[in-house]
This record gives sequence, C-alpha cells and structure tokens, in this order.
Amino acid sequence: MGPSRDLPPALGATLTRDGVDFAVYAGRADGVDICLFEPGDTTGDSERRVALGNRAHGTWFGSVPGLGAGARYGVRAHGPWQPDAGLRYNADKLLLDPYARAIEGEVAWRPEVFGHVVDDRLLGDADARDERNSAAYVPRAIVVDDRFDWGHEHSPHVPWAQTVIYEAHVRNLTRLHPQVPEPLRGTYAGMAHPATIEHLQSLGVTSVELLPVHAFSHEPALVGRGLVNHWGYNPLGFFAPHGAYAASRDPQDQLNEFKGMVKLLHGAGLEVILDVVYNHTCEQARDGATLSWRGLDNRTYYRLDERGRDQDVTGCGNTLDIRQPVVARMVLDSLRYWVEQCHVDGFRFDLAVTLGRGRDEGFHPNHPFLAKLRTDPVLSAVKLIAEPWDLGVDGWRTGQFPPPFAEWNDHFRDGVRTFWLSDVARSARQEPGHGVRELATRLSGSRDLFGARDRGPMASINYVAAHDGFTLADTTAYEDKHNLSNGEGNRDGHNDNRSWNHGVEGPGANSSMLTARRRAIRNLLATELFASGVPMINAGDELGRSQGGNNNSYCQDNEVSWFDWDLEPWQHELLATTRFLTGLRAGNPVLWRRSIFTERRARQEPVAEPQWFAADGRPMRHRTWDDPHTRTLTMFLDSTHVGGQSLLILFHGGALDAEVTLPAQGEAATYRLVWDSTWALPPPSGGDQSTLTPTVDPDDGPLTLTASSVRVYALVP
Repeated sequence: MGPSRDLPPALGATLTRDGVDFAVYAGRADGVDICLFEPGDTTGDSERRVALGNRAHGTWFGSVPGLGAGARYGVRAHGPWQPDAGLRYNADKLLLDPYARAIEGEVAWRPEVFGHVVDDRLLGDADARDERNSAAYVPRAIVVDDRFDWGHEHSPHVPWAQTVIYEAHVRNLTRLHPQVPEPLRGTYAGMAHPATIEHLQSLGVTSVELLPVHAFSHEPALVGRGLVNHWGYNPLGFFAPHGAYAASRDPQDQLNEFKGMVKLLHGAGLEVILDVVYNHTCEQARDGATLSWRGLDNRTYYRLDERGRDQDVTGCGNTLDIRQPVVARMVLDSLRYWVEQCHVDGFRFDLAVTLGRGRDEGFHPNHPFLAKLRTDPVLSAVKLIAEPWDLGVDGWRTGQFPPPFAEWNDHFRDGVRTFWLSDVARSARQEPGHGVRELATRLSGSRDLFGARDRGPMASINYVAAHDGFTLADTTAYEDKHNLSNGEGNRDGHNDNRSWNHGVEGPGANSSMLTARRRAIRNLLATELFASGVPMINAGDELGRSQGGNNNSYCQDNEVSWFDWDLEPWQHELLATTRFLTGLRAGNPVLWRRSIFTERRARQEPVAEPQWFAADGRPMRHRTWDDPHTRTLTMFLDSTHVGGQSLLILFHGGALDAEVTLPAQGEAATYRLVWDSTWALPPPSGGDQSTLTPTVDPDDGPLTLTASSVRVYALVP
C-alpha cells in the first residue's frame, strides 16, 4: 500500500507510473479491502487482500504498487449488518467496483451471491446474514488502459433538424447477417462492419441509438425459466461495455472494440447514442443479491423507507437515489466517461422521470441532477433524450422536461397508430373514429406538449414503433399480444397497442389483406418521416420484420428478435420505399421545422407553418376538424422562406376510396405527384423526376384517393 494522502484520487482504478490508485465510496463502512486475483482464476483461490488505509468523506483509497493494466480485482466492505436501518455490510461477499471500466465473468445465480441466507430456490430470510464466500460466483473488475488511437475521428454533430434516429440492438441487427463474418455477428465489430454501415447509410439514418450496452446481468427468475435479459435494462456496471457484445474475450480488447465501433461509425457520418439505465440496478429489492452498491452503502445508493426497504418507482425492485450527491456524481462521471473516453454523441435516459424525483417524491423539471446535465460543459453539448415516464406516482410526464432535452413522444405513437389502424378498422365498420385533429397536432410538432418554455418540434422524438411493443409490421397483423414464450402467462407487455390485423390475426391473411397491411406500414412510416420533429425508426421496420406478435421480447435472444436478412420481394420493396422516404425528407427543408409557429417566431425566423385543407380543397373548418367521421386531411408546406420544394401531402384514413380536390396555390400553379403509398416500389432515383409523372391542375376537378393511403405532391409554380 502506498503512502497516505489527504484527498482521494478519482473513483475507481487509475493507472499510475508505478502501480494503480484505488478509490471506492463506502460511506458507512468500517473498512474496505481491494481483492486481487490472478488471470484465469474463477474460484477465488488466488485472492490477495489489500486494505485501503485512507478515508475521506466516505471514500476509501490507496495505492497498490506493481500493478498494471489487466489486473483483476474486487472489493470487500466491512461494516454493520443492520437491515432495518438499511445497512447490509457483509465482507464475505465480493463486490464489483461501481467504477469498473471493464468486467470479466458473469453472475452465477447461486445462494452464495446473496448477502442474506437463501435456499436453492433463492428464497429466504432477508434479515439473516449469509457467511459464504461469493468470490467464485461473481465477476471481476479489470484495470484498463484508456489509451486508444482515435486518429482523425470526429463526431458528425448532426443538427437536430436533420437527425433521423435508428433504434437498434447490437446483437439483433447482425446476428444472422450473411455478409458479416460469423465471429463478428451480434457484436460491436459486427455493428461497424462495412455491410452494416452500408445498410445504415443507404437507409438515410443519421444517428444509431443502441439499446443498453452498459454491462448488465440477467434476473434470476429469467434464468430459472431458461431465458435471459436480452434488452439489457438490468445494469451491473455503468462504466463498462457489456462483454458478451464483443467479438473479443479479453476485457481490454472489448473496450477497444467498442471504441473502434464508434470510430468507424463516425467515419461513416453516423452518430452513436446510448440508451442508458441510471434509475435502478440488477441487485433488485432487499431480497435480491449483493453484488456491488448494496454491499458498499445501501442507504446512500438506493431510495429506502424508514424500515430499510426499497422504494421502487421503476418496477425493477430498487431505485437509485439520485438525490444523493455521491449517486449523482457516479451518474455524471459515467456519462462524461462515455463522451470523453468513448466519444459517444448522446444518451436516451430510460425511465427519466425517476432521475427528476425530489425529496417529496414528485418530479421536478429543475431537479439539481437535470440542471447539472443542462449546464455541464461536456454533457450539455451532446444529444439528451428522455423517456418521460416511470412507474411512480404521476409518472407520465411527456412534454415536461426542460430544454435542451428531447423526449420520446408516446402521444405521437398513439395518435398516428389510431388514425392509420384502429380508426380505419372503425371506418370499415362504418363507426365514428377520432377525426383528424390529433393527427394534425402530431404532424405539426405537438404544440400541446412542446410549445412552451422555448422548446419546439425538435423536442419531439416521433416514433410509431420501438423496441418495447409491436414491430411496425406486427401492428398491422396482430390485435392481441402473443407473449406466451416469455413464460409469464401472456400477462406482460402492453395491452393498449392501437393495432389492427386487417381481418386475420397473424399469418394466413389473403392477398388483399396483405396488400392493405403493407400499405398501412408505408402510411405509418411516411407519417413519421413527414411530421415536424425528430423521426426514430425502429430497427428492422424497414424490412417488415415480425416478432410473431410478441410485444415484449425483452427475454428473447433468439430468432424472435434477430433480424432475418433473407428478404422476400415485398420486404425489398419496403426497404426501397424507406430509403426513398428518408431521402425525400433529407432533400426538403420544409420538413425540418425547428420552431412551432407563433407571431413572435414569425418575426424572428422563417417558419413553414402547415396549411390545412379538407377533402373539398377548402381550408379546414371547425365542424370538419371535430367531426369523428372526417377521415381525410391535406397538409400544405410552403417552402418560400426555407428553400426546397413546397409539398402537398394528403392523408386519407378511410376504409373506402375518397374524392379529393387539391387546393389552389396561385393562378398558374400545378402539382406533380412525388409518391403514393399505394405504390409497392417508389419511383426510381436519379434522372429527371419531373418526367415520371404528369402535372395535376386543381381546376381539373377532384381526384380519387385509394382507401387508407398517403399521397405527396410537389408544387410546380
């Protein structure tokens, strides 16, 4: 152990010229040991304990000379076992350093990894201390060398207005990709393979949002059912990449592989956004395992009641107590690490309302943690996206996060699905629907949610499908969830899916049903990409991927979740259509509205405010807006002040064809058809597009719109 000092070094393990500095927060401990292990030792027989002899403000620290990168270590904390007071110290349990930047091994779900006594079913007395050594059954932290050759890499820094997000799972995207070498499939290296990058670039997305890549573990209940936590929302470490997603087995190489992925994606002009989980950990409730935070300072790291029991607003058993400075610092240090050392471009915060809950348990937009994110010179410069809900009291807070946060807009998802799916089904039954006012609100930037506090359309992440829920294709093929393979009696997953199977549940539809389903997919994609805001494509939706009606595939690390790249002809057509639609968006600034129209905005900057017309070509009237039988809406976007083409977009959500008159836009103005969702394939790219379709004069009379379809015209002055 090195000489004493007054203040601790940075938390975690830091390489020095002659060894490693260690610092671990254990605020109520009586002592802390660093436990060193030889490489390859999974039993713990080589364990050598070194007591950290210095303590300051709850942090234990010291230096161990002679160590270098690759050293394996864990932590043991000595202190009182007082469960009713929230103190659960147990030095028989080897703990993972919360600041570990690489992790080797997995949790073996045995009784030894619990701080309290449990039986072989992992059930027992949460108040009775267990005295068995857990070292053989828990992962090791690894000392890493942070040096990496970034070359001339730099972030693409895509403006919000031009951002198109692609939400993807590292493993699912390439696990079956035939052009990715087998050893790289389902890995960081596979994500950065030229075949994957070519797909992403051709698709026209700008930013890849990865489901959790922080090190995570599997819940014992899932393991008992022969399943795994496939999505990764069960964090084991906030600084280490998940080792199973790397082609390499060496922990240092795994970290370098992640950095190499970021470097190559940046080189292709693609941003990397991480879905991060700072609201809970894999230790679950007090009857869960003791793996790290619980054994270091349970009362500080977790929200507890007066009896030492977890206050759970996440649905995962515990809640990290972001009100505590130590916990807030850990999260901020983690975020800065991923930006500064791994060069990521932003974060999507899972259950973000939890991070803004104060002492009174309520959500506060100006919570100190959120304020720090907004003012930190590093973190305020990257993309910040909130999932604006949790499971606590008043947990749904869409539209209430402060700038510069963007938010997942569930109102957009539900409103758009209702218009194109459940309301079309109502129309087929000649029943009233919900009209078109909600659709117009979502298309124009969700002013009801993002029109205040200097926000605007760019705060709205517009999506119609995400990892959580039906795939886009499944919204058109299933009305009920089919989650029996998850082992929870089909009780898990959403019940309110706003979907429509078009007459037959799942496979077995006839040709006319299949045609209608595929047109519905195109309608949904087009609405997402033509709306004001930031579109987010659920990875695989461009391929028409199905999960067989499973709307909660969190535990399905198999063909249910993996992409099948052996595409049928209609899937190739859908891929081509998606590429065309993203290209149409990218080439038309009129679709990039940064602001919601107000008189003040109009004086400050040019704004392409939508103009709305009814089926008769006249401006929408109140009685038309509010009529539940109104199923047709025309949106005109004038590009005069923003450049590019002026677009006229027709949305017809009726089950029958409709007659529509195009609105006049000047005496000599005509329209040229750009795209129609009835087309299985888009028009060919390249060449003179003006020769592909004739112009249409509004004076020629009404046109016929196919049932449930979108049509796009460009204004020809």
